[in-house]
Formats: sequence, structure tokens, C-alpha cells
Amino acid sequence: MPPASLSELSAQNVLYARARLGEGPLWDGDKQVLYWVDILNHRVHVFEPSSGDDCHWDVGGVGSALALTAGDRLLVALGNRIASLDLTSGAVETLHTFEFDAPDTRFNDGKCDPQGRFWIGTMSPDHPGQAALYRYDPDGSVKTMETGLTISNGLGWSPAGDTFYLTDSPQRKIYAYRFDGETGEIGDRTVAIDLSDEAEAVEPDGLAIDSDGNLWTALWDGGCVACFSPAGDALGRVKLPVQRPTCPTFGGPNRSTIYVTTASVGLSQKEIQQGFYSGDVFAIAAPAPGLPTTAFGA
Repeated sequence: MPPASLSELSAQNVLYARARLGEGPLWDGDKQVLYWVDILNHRVHVFEPSSGDDCHWDVGGVGSALALTAGDRLLVALGNRIASLDLTSGAVETLHTFEFDAPDTRFNDGKCDPQGRFWIGTMSPDHPGQAALYRYDPDGSVKTMETGLTISNGLGWSPAGDTFYLTDSPQRKIYAYRFDGETGEIGDRTVAIDLSDEAEAVEPDGLAIDSDGNLWTALWDGGCVACFSPAGDALGRVKLPVQRPTCPTFGGPNRSTIYVTTASVGLSQKEIQQGFYSGDVFAIAAPAPGLPTTAFGA
């Protein structure tokens, strides 16, 4: 799709959720449902686009990132631990607990790589540089993959599986790393996208990648989802009627829909009135399909 045509795309409100901090959308192709979290309300949601039904589980803490796993279960990054959520009973079982140095640190965004390893980053907004990125493997082992971050955010892999992308929101940068799928190692970091020339408040948040290798990132306080080529060229933006989009993901029968979670947290009454649908879930018809969701341990 030519860059100019992206501005012609529109975002449709598909779920009136009014979440405080909607995040972590995850598409389940087998069940044709969208999992997502309302972090500050401690909820993991299950949204069925075909019927419009949405239900949720209270996980008892700040669940921020999800991964598919075997059976009727999800992996949940929950504060300072990785847990398993039983989707039939709502039971939460801790699998691994982490010790973070800074007191305000918690998990933020996460995703499985093409080999089924769960990558989750932390955020430490009051202690810049104290956040990190971890890799949780199916054998239960954990490895620190990157340090020196402040809000580890949107991450993803190129269609060829040889490039890994990671966002540090306050730096307003998306980094690219060489990725070795066999070993799960990363290296040779470069800046793929630099938004430091944007308006002061705009930060890149969640990230999704389509089958052409284009990067789609939600711009927090930017009211849009921006698209960039693998070379880092700006291809255009799709506006949303809310100030704080948080994360896009590809879903639908052919992964031809971009679902976008949004937030209302921290907005003034005037800003909420201007963005009445803040916290809802939106859908955009994708110019190119997205990559399939990889389950943990796949």
C-alpha cells in the first residue's frame, strides 16, 4: 500500500471497554479470540469479535503481558512474576518470581519469539536505566537479555526471524538487534526508529509487525498508530479518536485486522471528554496481514 493511503484508513471502535490501562493484545487464531489486559484494574479479558462478547478474569495484580500456551491457559507477566492463568477456573499459579533492584520496577510488555520463548521487559520510570529485558524459556530457565532501559516496551521479530525489535518509550526509540533463532541471542544493536523530534509528550508504545516487515507502533499521547518500513522510513499514520493508544496486534481470520488497545489513565476530565472512547478497543483494516502468534513452547 502506498504511504499516502495509510491516512485513509480508519479505526473502528469494536469494544466499549473504558479500560484504565488497556494493553497486551494477543490473538488466538485457533479460538478466534483476542486476549488483552486492563493493567490497573488487574483484569485479563477475552474478547470474541464475531459476537462482540467480552469477559474477564481478575488476576489479583498488574498483569501486563500475555502468551498463549498449551490447553486453556495463558502465561501472564504479573508484577514481578510469571504466572499461569487457567481460563476455565480463573486460578493463577506462579511459575517464576523475579527480584528487581529498584522498588518501583514491574513487568511491562512481552511476547513469544518464533521459537516459543517468552520475552518480557520491565519498567522503572522513577529510576531511569534500571529496567531490563528477560527471556523465559520453556524449560523454566531465565536469562537477562538487555539492561539500561527505563520503560521496556513494544517488541517483535522480522518475518525472516533474523531481526529483533525493542522499544524504550522514554528514549522515544525503537532498537533493532541481530537475532539468532537457534540460540535466542541478540546483538549489534542499532536505532531503527528515532522519534525524538516528535512533540515532547509522544512516546512509542506497543509494537506489531506485518508480513512485509513493516513496524506498527502505537504512539502514546500521539492519538495514532504509526507505520514504518523495515528500513525505518515513515509510511504514514492511522488516527484514533483517543489520546493514548497503547498496543497494536494483528488478528481476525486472516490476521488482516489490527486491534489496538487504549488507555484513559492520567487524563484530565477535559481530555477524557475530548477523547470520550479512551480505554476502548479499536480495529483497523490492515494493508498487509500480520505474522502468526507463536505459543510458548511451540
